[in-house]
Amino acid sequence: MRILGLDVGDKTVGVAVSDPLGIIASGVTTLERVGIRKDTGKIIDYIKEYGCEKVVIGLPLNLDESDSIQTEKVREFRSMLENKLKSSGSLSKVLVEWQDERYSTVEAEEVLIEANMSREDRKKIIDRQAAIVILQRYLDRRTV
Repeated sequence: MRILGLDVGDKTVGVAVSDPLGIIASGVTTLERVGIRKDTGKIIDYIKEYGCEKVVIGLPLNLDESDSIQTEKVREFRSMLENKLKSSGSLSKVLVEWQDERYSTVEAEEVLIEANMSREDRKKIIDRQAAIVILQRYLDRRTV
């Protein structure tokens, strides 16, 4: 079963996908945000393209586990995505779940620095790398 992982931000959405066995997360793309309806429509296109049965969205909580300003925006994104999935017919059984995303961007940044990537290049793919971290955490949690 393939799973799509998302790091939803104000300006971009990082997208990752698992292998068919649900063991390894790989980066797909970084989408530039244009509007919640179009953005969720693009996510549905990726769900179809990769045959995903589940979507995992990074939940941006504060360190004390309380909601942040971004938390509500991401909850709205999830709600819109779930509504579109339900109304699509064939994708109505796709599940959407949360994964704590605290420190995912920090971890993604460290990986890219270790790869000797320039700051300019890191900025271009940091959200995709964060989506990989979020999805890989979810995959690892399932197998433990």
